[in-house]
Amino acid sequence: MKFIAIIPARYASTRFPGKPLAMLGGKSVIERVYEQVAGVLDDAVVATDDERIRQAVEAFGGKVEMTSPDHRSGTDRCYEAYCKHGGEYDVVVNVQGDEPFIQASQIETVKRCFDNPETDIATLVKPFAPTDPLSALENPNSPKVVIDRDMHALYFSRSVIPYLRGVERSEWLRSHTFYKHIGMYAFRAHVLREVTSLPQSSLELAESLEQLRWLENGYRIGVGISDVETIGIDTPEDLARAEAFLAGRK
Repeated sequence: MKFIAIIPARYASTRFPGKPLAMLGGKSVIERVYEQVAGVLDDAVVATDDERIRQAVEAFGGKVEMTSPDHRSGTDRCYEAYCKHGGEYDVVVNVQGDEPFIQASQIETVKRCFDNPETDIATLVKPFAPTDPLSALENPNSPKVVIDRDMHALYFSRSVIPYLRGVERSEWLRSHTFYKHIGMYAFRAHVLREVTSLPQSSLELAESLEQLRWLENGYRIGVGISDVETIGIDTPEDLARAEAFLAGRK
């Protein structure tokens, strides 16, 4: 199978304008993301609506496609870039442009999900540790996932799922393995085309989680388990933590 990474990168951001071009250890965030995936997949392309990002990507030798500024989601931007780039690929991997520490092992885990012919879309989860604080489990900004025996997602929620009846909440993390969603997706190429034409669904609107639209429409989302902890960059404070993390690895 042939895999291509599409990396959506917008300049406009409410919490951190210009973050793809923010410097992290002497390189821009988007360059670090690109370097992490370019050698693992058959091809990699940045999808952006901003000329400054296009110039930066071309300056470090990366591939880039200009896309519409009007897309509702990164998935829509990903599909436009895939169409513009051309070429024949079996799977399109949507890699977030603010994940400079994404690991090759995580990408390989997502790729293996497509060994199952029933998998239409793939994503990653990380188990919560029994020693994690309950506040981490209850954080609505960290979606949870429940998985079936064939490693397909049953549901995603900002609430804690499943609910452990008859167990004190303080004991939940020690009594059950809960899974935190890691927001990287991969699509069979024809599935990516199909999902971008779907209208928003009731569950998606309720939880503000795009993947619920796909589940509601019958797509099977394969799930890979990763124990890698990465640092996504949503705010300037996240960038400072990422700098400290990078310095600690040297």
